[in-house]
Amino acid sequence: MNGSGTSAAAQVSVVVIGYDDAAHIGHAVRSALGQGPVVAEVIAVNDASTDRTGTVLDRLAEREPRLRVIHRTVNSGGCGTPRNDGVRAATAPYVMFLDSDDVLPQGAATALLRAALRHDVPVAAGLCVRRELPRRRDTPWQHALYRHPAVHASPEAHPALLHDTLCVNKLYARAFLTGHGIAFPEGAFPYEDFVFTARVLAAGPRVATVPDPVYIWHVRRDAARPSISLDRGRVANWQARVLAHQRGVEVFLDAGSKPLAHAARVKFLDHDLRMYVRELPGHGPAHRRAWWRVARAALAAYDEADLCAARAPARWIARVVLASAVPRDLDRLAQLAARPARLLPPYAEAAGRPVWARDLPQVPLDGLTGPGAKPARRLPVTVDATLRTGRGPRAELHLRVHDLYGRLAAARPHTVDVELRLRDGGTAVERAVPLAADGAAWTAGVGFGLGTLAALGGRRRAPQAWDVRVRIRCAHGGTLHTAVRAVPADGATGLRPAVLPSARYGVLLVRPCATGSGSLALRLAPGVRCALGIALRRLRRLGRGLLP
Repeated sequence: MNGSGTSAAAQVSVVVIGYDDAAHIGHAVRSALGQGPVVAEVIAVNDASTDRTGTVLDRLAEREPRLRVIHRTVNSGGCGTPRNDGVRAATAPYVMFLDSDDVLPQGAATALLRAALRHDVPVAAGLCVRRELPRRRDTPWQHALYRHPAVHASPEAHPALLHDTLCVNKLYARAFLTGHGIAFPEGAFPYEDFVFTARVLAAGPRVATVPDPVYIWHVRRDAARPSISLDRGRVANWQARVLAHQRGVEVFLDAGSKPLAHAARVKFLDHDLRMYVRELPGHGPAHRRAWWRVARAALAAYDEADLCAARAPARWIARVVLASAVPRDLDRLAQLAARPARLLPPYAEAAGRPVWARDLPQVPLDGLTGPGAKPARRLPVTVDATLRTGRGPRAELHLRVHDLYGRLAAARPHTVDVELRLRDGGTAVERAVPLAADGAAWTAGVGFGLGTLAALGGRRRAPQAWDVRVRIRCAHGGTLHTAVRAVPADGATGLRPAVLPSARYGVLLVRPCATGSGSLALRLAPGVRCALGIALRRLRRLGRGLLP
């Protein structure tokens, strides 16, 4: 391996894979070539595309001597085989991976290679940014791992590394991969990077991390062919994810690392299980039953140590799934799986301790009360929010804060800070209002001008989305931060939109809605043209849903 004094020039091979992605693969390849002289070669593997992908690559290769193109004659059905082809063809000491619909930000390869050379490590990793298109909303992926530069002696010494299962935001010494026989699963194997990452970490490498953004993961929710990470509407996707996770655990056990196998199971509970449970109420009965069967079979391999090591929401969810042969309490489970978690009433007890339900006394809600209980600021408190509009361009937000086994009452909540934050712009509006006791709950109301809110969202008459969050201030126990649960107004069957007169815009379309985790968001469409555009798009979606 190269020492810290080695030149950083021309030492990286970037493997770009693509299938039927002529519209994007050119951008991906150019972003790899644009890394500068640190990249010795870009190897583009065309996985037997049926569109112009191969032509795009060949034309780029005519102008760029660092680009080599491999044309597969038979489609592999997955991402693992073309990546393996690329690694076998690579000649530089280090290798990186790039998908055809993503890009490398400027300086990514340099940042990773410098860390690898400076610390003499076979693996260097950096921050991946999920970019929602076309809005260009960026969300850092597993950002806690990349807040500061660090060098980890081994994965067992820092098991949090298992939370980042991506292969694309990392640089690998090619000799390390080949020396340990590390490759991706071949063929049609979804979530192949789960297994590849497990094989890398099972080899026990020293790992350097950098805070630099090194990968832009493009999320296109309106794509004709959704990515595997977005294609969660099918039970087969859940089955594939569970299988990839199980293979990863087997890799750790075969390597003799029970600590890493344990850490992988805990990660699955805290991340994967919660993510799918949040979406479960939106699926039909057949999907729910099949999902539940797969989940129970997977969780049967977990022992009590695995469950106890997971965060409370995840282990409570897992215990409910294990305790019930059929799906139950799906809305309640989905709210508990949200981030931040919300535990909805009713709040049952058995033998003086909190339990999930009276008919499931074997599912304890440990950590809520007694020794070692969570501090008040970390309680999964539920705050219900109802938005009411009148004839003018104003709205009233009514809040109801539920107690939780007396824990919140003991903390003595007195004020709630309501925040409305523009989703894509960062603009925020805050109001502080007192809480009034109402039995085993507290209530508050706050009003705000919708026209003023829309004006803060920008000068252009374009749709806006505002997320609602609250901070509950307590006399004891500090401040509790949470999102609010969207609840329809009294007598309503759902969250209803309203068209209101506005002196500034003429009309203002106001639509309260629930996010994927059930939290309240407020959508505004200022002006007649903007409101009509929203209405027409909704009608088109409804029309497509009615087609046979």
